Amino acid sequence: MKNFRWIIIGLIGLATVINYIDRNALAIMWPEIGADTGISKQSYATIISIFMIFYAIGQAVSGRIIDRIGTRLGFLLSISIWSIACGLHALTRGVLSLVSFRALLGLSEAGNWPGATKAIAEWFPKHERAFAQGIFNAGASLGAVISAPVVACLFGYLGWRATFLVIAGLGLIWVLPWWLLARSSPASHPWITREERDYILKGEKPAPEISNPKSENPKSHPPAAAIGMTWSQAASHRETWSVIVSRFFIDPIWWLFVSWLPIYLHDRFGFDIKDIGSSAWVPYLGAAVGSLSGGWFSGFMMQRGWTVDRARKRAVYIGALFTFPALIIVAFASAPACAIAAMAIALCGFQIMINNIQTLPSDFYSGKSVGTVAGMGGMSAVLGTLVFSTWLVPALSGIGYEYVFLLIAILVPLGVASMHHFSGVIRRIDTTAKQ
Repeated sequence: MKNFRWIIIGLIGLATVINYIDRNALAIMWPEIGADTGISKQSYATIISIFMIFYAIGQAVSGRIIDRIGTRLGFLLSISIWSIACGLHALTRGVLSLVSFRALLGLSEAGNWPGATKAIAEWFPKHERAFAQGIFNAGASLGAVISAPVVACLFGYLGWRATFLVIAGLGLIWVLPWWLLARSSPASHPWITREERDYILKGEKPAPEISNPKSENPKSHPPAAAIGMTWSQAASHRETWSVIVSRFFIDPIWWLFVSWLPIYLHDRFGFDIKDIGSSAWVPYLGAAVGSLSGGWFSGFMMQRGWTVDRARKRAVYIGALFTFPALIIVAFASAPACAIAAMAIALCGFQIMINNIQTLPSDFYSGKSVGTVAGMGGMSAVLGTLVFSTWLVPALSGIGYEYVFLLIAILVPLGVASMHHFSGVIRRIDTTAKQ
């Protein structure tokens, strides 16, 4: 089968759509769920915190697990458990049961991200990875786009309990084509053409990217790629911290919208579930545009002769120039149309940034270290989200939502500066010296 790598990333993008439908359903249906179960808005903030804590743990743990058991089994395990957790939401009776279900959902949904980063590193040469990451992240945006109208429609016909059961079934159906198609890595997959295999593996040759000239022969350090780094070994490399610190500051931008957009529209402009379903998807449409354009831009410029370092960093800077001023506009927008349009621009810029930052683990490392570093970055991203987009939002929104968006805007230059400072020149590094 020609261009088989695009089938793989298409399946991963579809899994991400399902991931976001499952996680967003609670926020979209919250006014009715809260009224039915007697759970307060204050408790909702606690529930988000629990989800994010377990999501952070899941990011770190799943990265190591997927490096050990591989992407095929790792994705199967992750999506099966999170689909079951989503279905269990239908049994919610109060705070304790909902907290338990959200904790399991967060722990298992986290595997989607380090799994995708590792799969992209395996299936794509470096100049295509950011675009593949863009397709994957577009799945998150598309999931956020369609989750509001789909969940609102299902809720209107079925009620919130049955809606959770229906959307839980999507992930279990996805497992079948994934298990059939994702049989192995490109090096040994029986359905990939020789031309595509050579094209993918050629992109893995480290000669032009090695920081240590003595390590240009890939056979000189197979144990590092085969075994992978531990968390402490990964943390000993400065380049790992460019992923960890930048994601600590950048990711809360996305999660602010994922966790609070429906509630913001309800509190600030009086939107009901129908209004939310008809308008909350617009900012994520902007995110989808950023996902694809940001990944395309860096890959296109590499093909025109730019280095990985120049292409990645330039894309991040462009994304920041979209996001920062747009968040300032949202902070002071008095009309819902203006706020929603500015949010779309902000999320477009965010996705341009994050696509290229999430690709850094595969730019710096190879083999069984990619998932580990991606998971460490994901855990840091969730910790930043807990601080800036979960714990501070209830307090600041009580004063005024403008303070929430001003705080999030400040994170943009902090994230970009930390990526630039710790990454040095973005290139494949020799990990054998510290192992």
